[in-house]
Amino acid sequence: MKLPAEVPVMTLPNATLFPQALLPLYIFEPRYRRMLADVLKTHRMFSVAMQKPGVQRESPLAVAGLGLVRVAVDHDDGTSHLILQGIARVALTDTVRQRPYRIQRIQPIETPVEDEARVEVLLIQLRKLLAERVKLGLPFPFPVLTKGEPAGPPPGISPKDVLHYLDSLVDPEQVTDLVSCAVLPGALERQAILATPSLEARLRHLIHFLLGELRRHREKKQSKKKPRDNPNP
Repeated sequence: MKLPAEVPVMTLPNATLFPQALLPLYIFEPRYRRMLADVLKTHRMFSVAMQKPGVQRESPLAVAGLGLVRVAVDHDDGTSHLILQGIARVALTDTVRQRPYRIQRIQPIETPVEDEARVEVLLIQLRKLLAERVKLGLPFPFPVLTKGEPAGPPPGISPKDVLHYLDSLVDPEQVTDLVSCAVLPGALERQAILATPSLEARLRHLIHFLLGELRRHREKKQSKKKPRDNPNP
């Protein structure tokens, strides 16, 4: 798919759009309503970028997800619901304009060629940790947004369903990005994965997170099992 040289940018708090991930959005602001109308007439693409933490004015982080509008449903009041599918990591470069909505030039971020054997070993470890996570009953956060508001997991989707789906994927990059989307609850952690070109580095970050999460879960369970000291008679 040929990517445009410049695209509209939607800046959202705590938002990350990974390649292949689906992001449901509710479009109600006038500027974004106009943006959606314009992109539907052209290439159907725009970027979703996270707002820089601690900055009041609109200021997107330099690495964003480029998405393709798969479905858009218009309502009588002019608002829309849509499904945006991530298609690429991109670096936001020059700002073309800021009104009525932001447009920036983009540069695709390519994944460097890496050692396939090392990546495969890391993927095996990742899948084992995910299986243990499901066995312990830990939830998948599904950190997706509907224009500023968090959305819960899709109805009827269980952690085992997610695990089975991930097991069916063969592309290691797709597995890594979708696992990042599904298990990382923190916006800055997800952004760190999004902004990392190296697949091996992304896998190591994910494994480090899962090991820490499982360790904390075990420690919490053990602390609950410890008998309380009996008060003095």
